[in-house]
Amino acid sequence: MFPKLKAKNCMLAVLGSAILAFGLYNIHALSGVTEGGVLGMTLLLHHWFDISPAVSSFIMNAACYLLGWKMLGKEFIGYSLVAGSGFSVCYAVFEQFPPLWPQLANMPLAAAILGALFVGIGVGLSVRAGGAPGGDDALAMSISHILHWKIETSYLISDLVVLVLSASYLPLPRLLYSLCTVMLSGQLIGLVQRVGRHPTESN
Repeated sequence: MFPKLKAKNCMLAVLGSAILAFGLYNIHALSGVTEGGVLGMTLLLHHWFDISPAVSSFIMNAACYLLGWKMLGKEFIGYSLVAGSGFSVCYAVFEQFPPLWPQLANMPLAAAILGALFVGIGVGLSVRAGGAPGGDDALAMSISHILHWKIETSYLISDLVVLVLSASYLPLPRLLYSLCTVMLSGQLIGLVQRVGRHPTESN
């Protein structure tokens, strides 16, 4: 049976997904600064093994959501469907307009910091609601649940593994900018998830 979802959490998940979609379209898509996780791994597999990101991202995202369902339950999948659908719809809407800050394509450090703000706040709100807008988020939430780590630690470890592997083909400056954005966004996700909430409070 499909779980009963709270309207407040659904709205929070959609809001977070909208903020995330806005940042990815207007900043990350222009700057070439990448996150780690599933996105970084798809690029790595495409570079070294010529595996299409369409195939690898589907498989890895499905595996991450399956793990999340096993570890976090049906409500997690419900809120993740809301968050993921919200992200897709919002990104499609933003694509109808030109990017707001095209100059960021030539400002990688500014893009890394500003992009991290949108990713951190957007994903943080969705995670706070109990859902994952992407496979990376499902993996981090599952790791946090299994190992009892803070969510930002889970994000950092998974992203660092991918970025270290990506050093085999990415130039050092791009890696440093990517490291900057994953460290900042991970900390923001943890902050947004916990702020104003009692440690034992659940969704």
